[in-house]
Amino acid sequence: MAKLKRNNYNIHYVDYGNKMAQPIILIHGWPLSLQSWEYQIPEIVEAGFRCIAYDRKGFGKSCATWDRYDYDALAEDLHALIDVLQLKNVVLIGFSMGGGEVVRYIANYGNNNISKIALISSIIPLVKQTDDNENGVPQKDLDHIVHQLETNRLEFLEGFHKGFYNHGLLKKSVSKEQLDFDFSVSSHASPIATLKAALAWMDTDFRSECKMIDVPTLIIHGKEDQTVPIKTAGDQASKLIPHATYIVYEDAPHGLNITHKEKLNMDLIEFLLNIEHKKE
Repeated sequence: MAKLKRNNYNIHYVDYGNKMAQPIILIHGWPLSLQSWEYQIPEIVEAGFRCIAYDRKGFGKSCATWDRYDYDALAEDLHALIDVLQLKNVVLIGFSMGGGEVVRYIANYGNNNISKIALISSIIPLVKQTDDNENGVPQKDLDHIVHQLETNRLEFLEGFHKGFYNHGLLKKSVSKEQLDFDFSVSSHASPIATLKAALAWMDTDFRSECKMIDVPTLIIHGKEDQTVPIKTAGDQASKLIPHATYIVYEDAPHGLNITHKEKLNMDLIEFLLNIEHKKE
C-alpha cells in the first residue's frame, strides 16, 4: 500500500505483481473504493500482470477535498499516478463511474501510453435522459438521488446497494454480508465527495469523447442493470467507440463484478492476453 501525494491531499493505492510486467490500472465505481476489485485483483496478478488499484479522492483511504470532483480533476489524479510510477503501455479498466476517468484521460492526455481499455458496467457515454438520449435516467430521479444524499445519505446508501445487485425479498442475489460490507465502505466515504462525484457522473456527456478512443476496447454490461441502464450505456458506447468488443451478460445487474465474478474474470483475462473472445 502506498500514497500518491497531490497538492493538498493524498491518493491511496495498491500495487501488486511483477513491476516489470504490463500495468493494469483498476478504477472503482461510486460510492465504493478499490476494495470492490477484491475478486479481480488476484486473477490479474496471477495471469502475470502488474495490477494497480486506487481509491478515488474522498473515497476509501484517499483524502477528501472540498471541491474539484469533476472528471478533468479526477483524470488529473489518474495521470499523476501513471506519471509518478512511470508506467508504460497501460491498460485502464473502469467500473461504472470509473469509466469516466478512462475516457476523460484519453480525451485530455491522448492514447499514446494506453494499450487498451475496458469499461465494466460503465456510465459511458451519458447517464441522464435528454432530448437526444431518451433511454437515460430521468432528471427527476437524479434530483431525488441528490436530495437523498443531502438529507438522508445513509438510508439512501443502504437501498442503493440492494439496487446495485437487484437484490430483493424474492431474489437474494448477494449475501447480507456483502451488502453490509458495501454499506460500510460507502458510508465512510466523504459526504461531500459522495455528493459532488455523483453530480459528475450524472451530468457529464462523453459522447463526443468516445469517438476519440483509438485503442482496443472491451465493453461489458449487464442486461438487467437497473442502476445504469444498458440502453443508455453499453449499447450506445459500443456504437460510438471504434475497435470495441461488446459483451452483454443477459442476467447481470450493475454489480456484476460480484454476482458474475468468475465470468468477468475470464473475459478480462482473455482480453488482457489478447485471446479472442469465444461467443456463447
